Amino acid sequence: MDDMLENWDLVLQAFWLTIQLAVLSGLCSLVLGTVLAAMRVGPIALLRGVATTYVTLVRNTPLLIVFIFVFVAAPNLGWFVSTPFLVKGVIAVSVYTSAFVCEAIRSGVNAVQLGQAEAARAIGLTFAQTMSAVVLPQAFRAVVPPMASVLIAMTKNTSIAAVFGLMELTGRMRYFTNNSADDTAIFLVFAALYIVLVEAISAGAIGLERRWRVAR
Repeated sequence: MDDMLENWDLVLQAFWLTIQLAVLSGLCSLVLGTVLAAMRVGPIALLRGVATTYVTLVRNTPLLIVFIFVFVAAPNLGWFVSTPFLVKGVIAVSVYTSAFVCEAIRSGVNAVQLGQAEAARAIGLTFAQTMSAVVLPQAFRAVVPPMASVLIAMTKNTSIAAVFGLMELTGRMRYFTNNSADDTAIFLVFAALYIVLVEAISAGAIGLERRWRVAR
């Protein structure tokens, strides 16, 4: 415990790295997941098939396997050879999380009344315009709670990056526990830091729900 307190700057660096990993992965997952959701509900059969196959494969693949592919298999194939570890971690987490984001958004799209999309198409809007201006804004409002759950799970999943050399919170925790007999106190400190991140996401989701509820 004393060693950890004396090297608190290392804890803060790990905390900052976890924040970067979670924020960047969250943004990438939201973008990719939204595109996948639009493909899944779109009129083009080929795109629907590609998105459905992607979601099915990724959702049924353990995240650890995705990390192994990005960090080990892909460089052997000539991909991501000189890519920084942080970027590789973001790619792995985003590829995995986007499948769950897609399904959350798709459930929100299905909750929007079909007549609204039909009305938008009737006045001449294209599919892309209908999705961006009519359907997706309402879908996002409907999926705030499940989306928050997905992002919370994603934040906890970033801990797997420690296995592949990223010194985020879990990686730094392992470093301190390997050099200390007071494991319990160290676990509690790092658990509290994860709780801070999770509570920040929960607070953001609650704020969005209240704001959009008032906007209605």
